[in-house]
Amino acid sequence: MSTEDNKHSFDTQRIHAGYHSQEHNNSVHVPIYQTAAFDLLSTERAGRLMRFEELGYTYSRMANPTLSVLEKRVAALDGATGSIALASGMAAVSYALLNAGEGGRIIAAAQIYGGTYDAYKRLYPTLGMQIDLLKNVNDLDEIRSLIKNDTKALFIESISNPVNAIADIQAIADLVHEYGIPLIVDNSIATPYLLNPFNYGADIVVYSATKALSGHGSVIGGLILESDKFNWAEGRHPQFTQKVHAYGGRSALETFPDYPFVARIRSFYLALLGATLSPFDAYLILQGIETLSERVKKQNDSALQIATYLSKHPKVAWVSHPALPGSKYKALTDKYLPKGAGGIFSFELKGKEEDMNTFIESLKLFSYHPNIGDTRSLVINAARITHHELTEEERIAIDIPLGTIRLSIGLEDVNDLIADLEQAMR
Repeated sequence: MSTEDNKHSFDTQRIHAGYHSQEHNNSVHVPIYQTAAFDLLSTERAGRLMRFEELGYTYSRMANPTLSVLEKRVAALDGATGSIALASGMAAVSYALLNAGEGGRIIAAAQIYGGTYDAYKRLYPTLGMQIDLLKNVNDLDEIRSLIKNDTKALFIESISNPVNAIADIQAIADLVHEYGIPLIVDNSIATPYLLNPFNYGADIVVYSATKALSGHGSVIGGLILESDKFNWAEGRHPQFTQKVHAYGGRSALETFPDYPFVARIRSFYLALLGATLSPFDAYLILQGIETLSERVKKQNDSALQIATYLSKHPKVAWVSHPALPGSKYKALTDKYLPKGAGGIFSFELKGKEEDMNTFIESLKLFSYHPNIGDTRSLVINAARITHHELTEEERIAIDIPLGTIRLSIGLEDVNDLIADLEQAMR
């Protein structure tokens, strides 16, 4: 991120940050660099590139100019010192946790996206990393009790999917920093428009760019961002101070002092596992980011209006939206999310599962598919789809009963959406 980007407001950065047309043949739009590799020009320059003595492009699995603009733009929005774009949100979560947790343990919030929860159980233990589940993300005593000598990081969602638990990021960050542990925050639902976790002490921020960041349901992607506040040289993370031949005998921290976390992901996990975002997908995400503020603001406003309507409906058992007056997360929402709590929330109908299925199939405007943050409004029965990997006991423990219906509110007219919900409940 350039110092020039720092001078501008959020809405200017989302359109301009990280791109100068003069560096790209005066193209107004970011070009799609659809190439596998780049000319090394000379053997001397090639050697410098391989030793990371010069930064440049060699092979698109590692870096690509279109992706670089995306990385710089999102870094500017959150004030990050470094970022890396990846092929999916799950790749971003996995690479972030693996990079931090090598040879140790991760404390991880239980109220989380179902695919991430499944990775807790089935993926990370096979790779030598243990997960200690945090039942209540805001229980500082529980967090303290889970910290061990080999604890490497704490991972949470700023707004949990699908029950909208709001994390007290500042209090959590202050606690784990006492023990030399970094805080990793998945900020996919909030997006940089609603919340900047770095402002409250987060060390690493993860995004599924598939969701509201791109905003049109047309692309899969993810990003990892870092600040330069955490001291990776302390004893819990020797992987950042270890001398590596690929870095010319230097460590990741010595080679990339401002962004060792994402640089190590790029040169190790991305290089060897290869979850590379395509240039075309990076271009689509950039297009979506240009309208981020307008989209998220409308989705946020409509979601609260619809949640309020449902909370008063006689056929609705409960509504989980953190900005509603009765929510246990209302105070945290006011603190961290003054612009609003996003366009995602959950509720349950009174009755049986068959009644829920009939309701879903009766909707006309809400599309029934497993995504969020789209321009279209979406509905899903979370227990059967997004969290089907969890046992009934696991679901109940994180407040996802069988009847949980998740709505992702789009850009349609809010009165049309309410009318559609009303007719489906008749």
